[in-house]
Amino acid sequence: MAKTDFKTIDEYQAGFPLEIQERMQTIRQIIHKVVPEVEEAISYQIPCFKYNGYLIYYAAFPNHISLSNPFSAEFLKEFESDLKNYKVSKAVIQLPNNDGLPVDMITKMIEFRKQENEQKLKTKKKK
Repeated sequence: MAKTDFKTIDEYQAGFPLEIQERMQTIRQIIHKVVPEVEEAISYQIPCFKYNGYLIYYAAFPNHISLSNPFSAEFLKEFESDLKNYKVSKAVIQLPNNDGLPVDMITKMIEFRKQENEQKLKTKKKK
């Protein structure tokens, strides 16, 4: 993929094979279902979703799709057993393209991130 000045998520996704586009679109739909107020953006030249701050990013690669964000210790602990079969760091979860997309897990993760961002906002307002 030569282009690197994406302005929209549609533009980003269009540069990938159809099956990868479909996987990314499924993730995008999950995010919009869980967080209808989410704002779409391109950040670091990848899809980014904002809701009371950064919610989550995703990016496609030849062998996987990455979900990324500087994940909190609470997030990683909450999903520790779900993530045991995935390559994970403090900021990235790799979902292999040759496996089915874990829709339920992704939904729960977005719900968790939404709650984290809402809690952060409440804490900021109290200060």
